[in-house]
Amino acid sequence: MTALIFDLDGTLVDSAPDIHAGVNQLLEQEGIAPLPFAVVRGFIGGGVPILISRVMRATGMEDDPQRHATLCARFIERYERDPGGLTRPYAGVEAALAALDRPLALCTNKPEGPTRALLAQLGWSGLFSVIVAGDTLPVRKPDPAPLLHGISLLGGGPVLFVGDSEVDAETAERAGVPLLLFTEGYCKTPVAELPHRAAFADWAAFPDLVRSVIPA
Repeated sequence: MTALIFDLDGTLVDSAPDIHAGVNQLLEQEGIAPLPFAVVRGFIGGGVPILISRVMRATGMEDDPQRHATLCARFIERYERDPGGLTRPYAGVEAALAALDRPLALCTNKPEGPTRALLAQLGWSGLFSVIVAGDTLPVRKPDPAPLLHGISLLGGGPVLFVGDSEVDAETAERAGVPLLLFTEGYCKTPVAELPHRAAFADWAAFPDLVRSVIPA
């Protein structure tokens, strides 16, 4: 049976408000002016280290590895305490997942601690049989290794990957896995320019889309 592996942020949930709040809390502690929501939203997609690197560049912070590591640790610690106060599933996600009678897994660049804390807040702790997080392996998406690791943990059978971004499209392509692209997430590139098997904007249509792309 074909399994489904999902990205999290920008695919299943809109976590940008919580990430924006966490970034600006860090900046306030550093005595730096806050960044607009649209700016921080555009930084999401490569995991916490890339997010913080982009924040540091945008605010003119010195490119210091120790400061970067400290800010990453503080962001993750804050995010583990309250990962989902402002985060919400996209409309129709929960019904769509409930309608899928097949193995479900998660492959996200979010660290495991905040990932599991968010899943608990949403009541999704038992939803995914496999979770590959941003710190499960030494590398993150778009390296294909996390996705391939998830496939291995599922038993190595056929899978579809569901994501929303350039990172997810590159990951799927490098892993040789078909991508179902959610177009309402954090992607900045036109959909037509990204490799994907099919695209969708409405989670209510997702179960039928899955059935249409899986061979009978």
